[in-house]
Order: sequence, then C-alpha cells, then structure tokens
Amino acid sequence: MQEIRKQLICFLEKNSSTIIESWKQKAFISQTDVNEERVIKNGIKMYEVVKLKLEKSLSEEDVREFAYNVSTERTEAKINIEDFVQNVNVGRSEIINFVLNSGLPIGKYPNIIEEINTVFDQFTYFGIQKYTEIKEEQLQEKNELIDQTHKERLKILGQMSSSFVHEFRNPLTSLLGFTKLLNNEYPSLKYIDIIEHELHQLNSRVTQFLHVSKKEIVSSEMKSNSLHELFEDLISFIYPSIVDGNVTLTNKIEFDIRVFANKDELRQVFLNILLNSIDALQKVKHTRKIDISCNILDGKAEIIISNNGPVIPKEVTDAIFEPFYTTKDLGTGIGLYVCRNIIEKYNGEIRCVSDDSLTSFFIKIPI
Repeated sequence: MQEIRKQLICFLEKNSSTIIESWKQKAFISQTDVNEERVIKNGIKMYEVVKLKLEKSLSEEDVREFAYNVSTERTEAKINIEDFVQNVNVGRSEIINFVLNSGLPIGKYPNIIEEINTVFDQFTYFGIQKYTEIKEEQLQEKNELIDQTHKERLKILGQMSSSFVHEFRNPLTSLLGFTKLLNNEYPSLKYIDIIEHELHQLNSRVTQFLHVSKKEIVSSEMKSNSLHELFEDLISFIYPSIVDGNVTLTNKIEFDIRVFANKDELRQVFLNILLNSIDALQKVKHTRKIDISCNILDGKAEIIISNNGPVIPKEVTDAIFEPFYTTKDLGTGIGLYVCRNIIEKYNGEIRCVSDDSLTSFFIKIPI
C-alpha cells in the first residue's frame, strides 16, 4: 500500500503541469477577477494539498486554514460562491481522472480515492463556511448602515417638525375652534360637519409627525377608558368615511372592558387602523365589512380590527410597522410606525395577520 502511494505521488509530480493546465482550461475564471493569478496559484496549492494527504502529512486544521484563506480572497474579489465550488469540483475530477488513468492498480486500494474525496469535501465545506461568515458580516454592516440612515432621517424629520409645529398648529387650532362656534350658532349650516371632520383629520396627521419627531410634549394624562365607548366615538367621528366607502362596521366589544391609558393616543392608534381598513376595502367589489372585537388574554385586552379586503403579502405585513414604509402612492409611512410606538409604550404589542378571507390587526394592551 505504501509503495503504491509513493508511485502515485511520483506520477502526480511528473504530470503536475499537465494536470494544472487541464484544470485551467475547464475552470471558470471571471474576466473581472482582479486576482486571476491567485486563482491559478490556489489551484496549484490544492494539487499540493492532495499530495500531502496521500503522504499522510496533512491535518484537517491545515485544510481549514487553506480553505479560509482562499475563501476570504475569493470574497474580496467579489466572486460568487457557485464559481468557487465549481472550480474546486473541476479540480477534484481532474485529479481523480489522472489517478485512475495512472496505470497503477488503484482499484485494489479504494481508500486512496476516498482520501482524495475527503480532502476536497473538507476544503469545500470550510470554504463555504468562511464565505457565509464573511457575507453575514457584510450584511450585518449593511443593516447597521440602513438603521443609521433611518435614524438620521428621523432626526431630520424631527428638526423639520419642530420648526413648523407652532406656525402650523396655531392657525389649525383657531380653525377648529371657529368651526365649533359656527356649528353651535348655525347647526343647520351645510358642509360645516365635513369641514370639521377634515380639520380633525389634518390635526391627526400633524400629531403623527410630532410623535415621530418627539419634539412636541404629548399629553400624558392617563385614565380608565371604556373600549366600547372609545370605538363608538370613533365610529361617529369617521361616519362620513364609512358611508362614503360603503362599509358595514360592527363594534362587538363588551361594555365592561376598560384599559388604563391616554385616550388621545389610543384614539390615534385605532383611528389610523380603521381609516386604513376603509381605504383597503375600496379595492374590492364584494360587501365591505369591518369587525371590531376584543378578547381578554393573560391580563391584556386583545383588540381585533378585521376587514374582508384584499390580502396583504407576508413580506408587507412584516414591514408595515417600520418608519417610512408605505404601499400608498401618497402615504407618509409613519402612521403604523407611530401606532406601534404608542402601543409598545404601554407594554403592549401590535401585529397584522392577513389571508384570503380577512386582514386583522391584533392590538394587546394591559387591562
């Protein structure tokens, strides 16, 4: 056996240039590869590694170190892992073919072929392992950069919001006040209810930006709130949108369920989801429905707002609570982000589940 190994190593040494040249002809080397010369040198080194394996002077750690170095270099050259694996397998095939055609009685010693395969398997495994590790690190760096970009955008948005808040809020407050006076003095005046509704909508949008900027001191008054009454008030408030959207809305929340929170903040969360639901339902032809219900689970009220609108893809439901993500042409992408921040402030949670029959928002708040 030992004599066969010596003869085989001698055969490989005599034919080294032929083996390497044959491998070069079949290997894939990108024209954009700045380290093309290194690819050839690595091929020669791999050939030497196989010889060391046959001489029984190669450890698994030696293979790992070599594979890590090659994989790091290939990653820096921005070469696909598929090309890397293909070239390794081409090298494996070339060496095994030459060994089998050496004229030596290799068939009597199958362990030799097995050892060659083992070293190539180890090299491929360690190479892919390192390649994956490097790519994950690069992805993490990109994600951190994206997160930092989001923070910068939020910071800029905060600076913008704080600069115009008083200039914008003061006349808006005056308009809301005079609208109420007109409504009281001239209750039959046409369109005043529509004007008041739109002003409240505008005020709600401004508040969303203020939540994101965190520059405005938002009222933190906490008190016990009846969820049923809160939704009844909201339904009355958005009644024009419900009628205009031809939507049937049902409030199934029991009268005795109460949560301790800031009413205006809860109102903003539920209002945002209800208006989004009404918008989504405009895309369907069948009967449009919104159902509001509530379950008590582990000391929390789980409010469920469901609509029978179009299904939301999984990748979208995973992203809709992120800042600036929107599927609307004129959306800001901050509505649901603000909703999440408010609910999480109360140690609650919010999520969206969508299938072919229903799209549901689940909001958990401590009772």
